[in-house]
Amino acid sequence: MKNALQRFGKFLSAMVMPNIGAFIAWGFITALFIADGWFPNEQLASIQPYMLTYLLPVLIAATGGRMIGKDRGMVMGAIAIMGCIAGVGGVDGQPMLMAAMFMGPLAGWIIKKFDQMMEGHMPAGFEMLINNFSVGIFGMILAIFGYYLIGPLMEAILAILTMGVNVLINHALLPLVAIFVEPAKVLFLNNAINHGIFTPIGIEQASQTGRSIMYMLEANPGPGLGVLLAYWIFSKDQATKDSAPGAIIIHFFGGIHEIYFPYILMNPIVIVAPILGNICAIAFYALMGCGLQGPASPGSIIAFMSMAPKDAIIPTAIGVILGAGVSFAVASPIIKMTSTKSQSLEEAKNQVSGMKAQAKGLISAQNIFNAKKIVFACDAGMGSSAMGATKFRNRLKSVRPDIVVTNTSVDNIPSDCDIAVVQTVLQDRAKVCAPQAVLVTIKNFLADPALDELYFQLSTGDALVTEATSEEPEEETSSLFASDVLIKDGILLRQKSVSKEEAITASGELLVQLGYVTQDYVPAMLEREKIVTTYIGMGLAIPHGTTHGDDTIKKTGIVLLQYPDGVTFGEEKAQLVIGIAGKGGEHMEVLSKVCTALEDEAVLEKMKTTQDKDWILQILTK
Repeated sequence: MKNALQRFGKFLSAMVMPNIGAFIAWGFITALFIADGWFPNEQLASIQPYMLTYLLPVLIAATGGRMIGKDRGMVMGAIAIMGCIAGVGGVDGQPMLMAAMFMGPLAGWIIKKFDQMMEGHMPAGFEMLINNFSVGIFGMILAIFGYYLIGPLMEAILAILTMGVNVLINHALLPLVAIFVEPAKVLFLNNAINHGIFTPIGIEQASQTGRSIMYMLEANPGPGLGVLLAYWIFSKDQATKDSAPGAIIIHFFGGIHEIYFPYILMNPIVIVAPILGNICAIAFYALMGCGLQGPASPGSIIAFMSMAPKDAIIPTAIGVILGAGVSFAVASPIIKMTSTKSQSLEEAKNQVSGMKAQAKGLISAQNIFNAKKIVFACDAGMGSSAMGATKFRNRLKSVRPDIVVTNTSVDNIPSDCDIAVVQTVLQDRAKVCAPQAVLVTIKNFLADPALDELYFQLSTGDALVTEATSEEPEEETSSLFASDVLIKDGILLRQKSVSKEEAITASGELLVQLGYVTQDYVPAMLEREKIVTTYIGMGLAIPHGTTHGDDTIKKTGIVLLQYPDGVTFGEEKAQLVIGIAGKGGEHMEVLSKVCTALEDEAVLEKMKTTQDKDWILQILTK
């Protein structure tokens, strides 16, 4: 049921999202130039009703038609919606956005079925004639159908929905809508709710009163901000705490609400906070008679405030602050009480394990290393996935510039995708859309262990999954940087430049000398280098062995050799050669911790020349 609702909601929002720019243009013209706007201008304000009546419905219907029937469906959708618009009186009738969401896909489906029927039966030389006439004839029939039936029907449905909203407002029940809105948002139905339901009703209200509270129900960034602030201040999980400030900026100023959904999914009881925050904000807006003049999309504080009428700027801002304050006040004690034994941490561990198990047996290290296209996918394909793709692309470009990293909606993952990165709640839909792709599921686009593992596998060619030989509980082995994993004697500074093979051998011999491995590990390191280089960019190489016996590694350990003048690895030079030996499943975790510590470019550059072993120990073991 959840997946079916998500797919339906995604389908509706997919007709609107590509046309958000047109909605914004219409909203700004409304906010600026109508009689109550910032700069009243009767001539420029006359543009607004034509955009609302014709441009927006035609764009939506054409997009919906193209989704089903490609370019021919796009043309038919545009023809069909004109019948609906005319059927309700053009600019004197109600906006036909909901009709467009019906007529566009219907037109695309009809022409698609016609094309399938004609496949293999098209007389030679008559292709263009049949193609053009079929669109024209079917489009005409649908326009007539829309004029007499769909237009009036949608007008009646919209009137009923508007009356229902008015009843809720008049009886002070509208704030309770937040009970359904906030959980639905977390299930990635936010775009469908906002643009599929609230926007058409809001447009009808705004066309009559100049503003609508419907635009404020889903787009208010305050409730989500309160949740993120609470995690930033009170979470005892350092990774969550560190990622929250970045998420706050992206959510509040960038308008990507999806960024806070994982924080709620990690600890579901926290959903109470944005529900109560939004209830209070909506109640305040209803009491003050607030409303926006156009849809705020994306839901950033910038878009939200820019659509507020000039006589409602302060109340609109107060509602955002109120929503954030209540949400913060409710979320804070929940996070403080649950973060010590946080369900989120357990779920995160289980998620990574699930992702590893899924990858196991389906892919090899070499297959992953040869990936050419990675697609980040979210519900709409325009918010969190775009941010995640940009961040991962920037991270990967120095070591794998040959890989294309892009983003899309989860239902439109391309067939040439090698690796699909999606949120956990969207994995079922991703499997259906891209069965050929390796699926990497994550909870947080800003900081997720699965992304770290993917990065290092793409960088080094090592397997995403390694078999653990130890039967000890995870809790007893989770501290990788114990006192003997990296010690002062394992750091050699100011080494003279040597060949790559000599540097790898030196790091292996040091691992042997310190009791981490047996002598058999050294040739395994050299063999590993022949398969895929362990140089990962920015002057850093991490030689290690993978083809060796179970008893070769005695315990997890790392050593660091500094070569200020560099060691040649192919066309690059490494100033730092970090030899690694990971016991069982700790191998990838050691890689992750080392490279995460060295992500700061200033730290990395200093480590290439420093003579302070204590400083290096502090950086790599903190």
